Amino acid sequence: MFCRLNAFLIPIAIAVFLLAHSSWSAPECGRSAEQCKEHRMHPEMPEPELNGRAFRVVEGDETNAYWRQQGVQFVQQKLASELNKRRAKNVILFLGDGMGVTTTSAARNLLGGEEKSLSFEQFPYTGLSKTYSVDKIVPDSACTATAYLCGVKGQEGTIGVNGQVPRTDCKVMLDESTHVDSIAKWAMEAGKWAGLVTTTRVTHASPSGVYAHIAERDWENDAEVASDCGANSGIQDIAFQLARGEVGSKLRVIMGGGRKHFVDSSLASWGKRSDGLNLLDEFKAASEKNVYVTTAEELAAVDVAKTDRLLGLFNDDHLQYLMETTPESSQPTLEQMTRKAIEYMSQSEQGYFLFIEGGRIDQAHHINQARMALNETIEFSKAIAAAQELTSEDDTLLVVTADHSHVFTYAGYSYRGSDIFGKAPVNGHDGLPYMVLSYANGPSYENFYDEQTKERKDPTTVVTGAHDDEFPSGVPIDMDSHGGDDVPVYALGPWAHLFTGVYEQSTIPSLMAYASCLGHGQTMCK
Repeated sequence: MFCRLNAFLIPIAIAVFLLAHSSWSAPECGRSAEQCKEHRMHPEMPEPELNGRAFRVVEGDETNAYWRQQGVQFVQQKLASELNKRRAKNVILFLGDGMGVTTTSAARNLLGGEEKSLSFEQFPYTGLSKTYSVDKIVPDSACTATAYLCGVKGQEGTIGVNGQVPRTDCKVMLDESTHVDSIAKWAMEAGKWAGLVTTTRVTHASPSGVYAHIAERDWENDAEVASDCGANSGIQDIAFQLARGEVGSKLRVIMGGGRKHFVDSSLASWGKRSDGLNLLDEFKAASEKNVYVTTAEELAAVDVAKTDRLLGLFNDDHLQYLMETTPESSQPTLEQMTRKAIEYMSQSEQGYFLFIEGGRIDQAHHINQARMALNETIEFSKAIAAAQELTSEDDTLLVVTADHSHVFTYAGYSYRGSDIFGKAPVNGHDGLPYMVLSYANGPSYENFYDEQTKERKDPTTVVTGAHDDEFPSGVPIDMDSHGGDDVPVYALGPWAHLFTGVYEQSTIPSLMAYASCLGHGQTMCK
């Protein structure tokens, strides 16, 4: 009798143990081979109890009425909306560098749940842009800046030049017929003001598209140009073009990082130039009303009514990730810079064009640090909410997009309410858990794979909750690569309805120009 009882209880105990531990796997499928294959694609998960429920519940979302009412409200909202065909006095282009759809979708969880929305996801019109360049299926931030700012696609690594200019070519780019102008210049020609704000260096790839023409995105100072093209190449580096160029020298607001590219190394320990110039002193000397600030406190104190031009450089290099700032950093947030920029630009009677970039989303993804990438996305959303608060959709067109995506994955059938930075509900075939967030490639690979045993490491022993946690990557490379998928475009304000559909990234400037009567193409004024 005792043996028979043990024989009965032991299988039950084993079953309870397996279900209670994370090594759960789907039961054997007793169907046809094809049905079993389909079942494995969409497995049933174990049901862990969280606060007495298997998942987080939003009040009412288990009822039919909850979802159907949402549908009705959305239809009513669309039917009530009227097309805004006014002329856009102002245009603000927000660029979330590397902010693909998986990034925005995952970031919602930081707002309290996947049902939440980022500020710009409430905009009434959305589209998708195709991001490939003239020579690459998957682009970089330089050639994409040429596309969404100048309306022309170029080769990877080049900025403000057309597809005839190869990357790092020291000769072809000297032919000014290959140069393409940005919508910032079109705005200036129409009597408007133009400016830029970024969390990267102001000479970095994306903001450079506003004012520069260059065959190599890395030529941010003269020393970099000389190393590739010699001392007397005739090429003006990116910082020089910002300080003295036709467009750069007329920008009314410039805010971000990158002081080092404006000053000679003999004049400051942090300087990188080799031509003896101090372009920051030149800016200050050009007008007693030119204001140069280096801290958040100085920025807040700026009297815009007494300012001709505003230059804020808050770090020698890129601005710090927000999660790595301290009270001693004295670094403004993207929202603070956005508010001051709009306060200043709103003084223009003719209107303005303003480029604002959340640039460090991309850089956190490159090093597989998903937590910081998503935090930077939330900060980007806050800046857009501030712009919406400070402007009117009657006369200001807000456009939000990305230059490209990343090979960032959001997967694993996790339960609602679970930690987006945690593990999936079930394990892999090797018996180890896997994370909800991961990357196809990147530098974190070696942290999650044991070269000696040729096995994965338990990722939960590596991802511990630190702000700079690296998340798993599948292929070992120095930096994670961009993704080639289309990126979303969100629009609010005059002619925002034109931004629907799927189109080339290079179409975006034409749409903005149409709404604001800029450039030499078709506009609402012609």
